[in-house]
Amino acid sequence: MGKKTEEREHALLSASSAKKWLNCTPSARLEAAVPEERSGYAAEGTLAHSVCELKLAKQFTDKNMSDRTYRSRMGKLAKDPLYSKEMEGFADAYVDYITGIAYGFPSAPYVAVEKRVDYSSWAPEGFGTCDCILVHGDAMHVCDFKYGKGKSVNSFENPQLMLYALGAWDAFRMIYPIRTVTLHIIQPRIDNTSSWEVPLEALLRWGKETVRPRALEAFKGEGECVQGKWCDDCFCRLSATCRARAEANMALMAEAENPTGTGLPMMKLPPQLSNEEVGSLLKRAQFLKAWVNKLEAYAQGEILAGRDVPGWKLVEGRSTRAIQDIDAAYEALHEAGYPEAALYRMQPLPLGELEKLLEKGHKKILEKFIVKPPGKPTLVPEDDKRPAISPASIAEGAFGGENAYKEGK
Repeated sequence: MGKKTEEREHALLSASSAKKWLNCTPSARLEAAVPEERSGYAAEGTLAHSVCELKLAKQFTDKNMSDRTYRSRMGKLAKDPLYSKEMEGFADAYVDYITGIAYGFPSAPYVAVEKRVDYSSWAPEGFGTCDCILVHGDAMHVCDFKYGKGKSVNSFENPQLMLYALGAWDAFRMIYPIRTVTLHIIQPRIDNTSSWEVPLEALLRWGKETVRPRALEAFKGEGECVQGKWCDDCFCRLSATCRARAEANMALMAEAENPTGTGLPMMKLPPQLSNEEVGSLLKRAQFLKAWVNKLEAYAQGEILAGRDVPGWKLVEGRSTRAIQDIDAAYEALHEAGYPEAALYRMQPLPLGELEKLLEKGHKKILEKFIVKPPGKPTLVPEDDKRPAISPASIAEGAFGGENAYKEGK
């Protein structure tokens, strides 16, 4: 996936980091001075995108690709240590999703795979590589494959996809009378897909009124550093050492010590915080935990690299006992007279592993036995996109519906 690497290396205002530089404009220039560390997760994602690219090419863009050529190319990808059959299965789910979009048109759409798009009309020197674009008549679909499973990504007002859409519209506007754009996120490892349709006029207005002025600031490295979800969601390289972030969090702690700002001692205030105070503090402290974790990780990395962090040291943590050679150990226990049944415990496979074991047609056997209970209540800021749940609905989920007590049971 050389194209994706190229975007990371050369696009200062990359689409993947747009959420960051649109909100914290100096971050792009500040990060450029910090070397990027490639993680195993990023390498795995790059390989998964390569598998998807090959499958989509066979399906849509290279109809002359022979089965032999396809198997040869897939064989080369399969030699990568990060490859797994599971990865190919997730790529198949992505291709099925794209195929569903294509078959929804009255005739075959134009399909572009791993298409480089240029959105420099809105962000200086801005370009990126879009996973898949489909165009038919006045409708354009922009699709992004996410292989990560740590955080759910949503297509609603997603700046990365919106920038791709601007670049794609700029590339195809002389050929197609595009009026509506639909953005798609396909994240098969956590069974997350979402789509959001936006009129072209609204997209262009966002590009002109929001992106262009913020991008000009970001390109020059101007503006103020601002702490927010983008610090961690977009993996900012300065997330631990950013001075503006540290000052914001330390100011919050000072306010907690003296919420009146008058120098009056805490004893002058009621002994308990009000719900209004709790809500206000939580709203501002939501990034505090993540920042401290990043700060600790940074300090540990510095010490491991041989650099001193005054006031801190590394010690050996708690260790757990383990059998070094389990086969040899169990063989010795068998020879001592312990039966195999006493040394092993049989238990059902977790649902995810069980589904991977089954053939595609056999998964329906399980469907009637699968239930999905309500998730554990989670506290989030009120601007979170998910709908709120009420205490009554929590009680209904726990004790009502299918869980309700029935006479005679």
